[in-house]
Amino acid sequence: MQQRLEKEWELLIGPETVRLFILKAKALSAAVNEDYEDGAEHEVELDGQSHVNHHHDGLAEESSENLTGEELRELISDLNVDEAAELVALAWVGRGDYDASEWADALAAARERANKRTAKYLLGMPLLADWLEEGLEAIGA
Repeated sequence: MQQRLEKEWELLIGPETVRLFILKAKALSAAVNEDYEDGAEHEVELDGQSHVNHHHDGLAEESSENLTGEELRELISDLNVDEAAELVALAWVGRGDYDASEWADALAAARERANKRTAKYLLGMPLLADWLEEGLEAIGA
């Protein structure tokens, strides 16, 4: 029975590849949310005589964010149809749309909806990294 379960959860995409996507998605999320992580990180109190000068290079920050996003988009776009479907199914399992016991159903639904916009769809998920991690954990990969 144990051997059958291991076979059932074997991924074509490979857990290490999914973990790479998770790292890239976390980096992208950090680039976007870095200033808002704890909600009070950049509050400045003024005593009436102080002057605050804040400067950041928005173009450099935007460029870094776009590079990470573009890298992740290209990595996802380079997947074959089956690998992309597995990635989507993992996100759905991690998000709670499907239970791990419904892996075959999640995978079938992801294959039915496969199209050229998979990367855009996945990158539009606000908690993509978390959901992929939870999906991997749920199926024991």
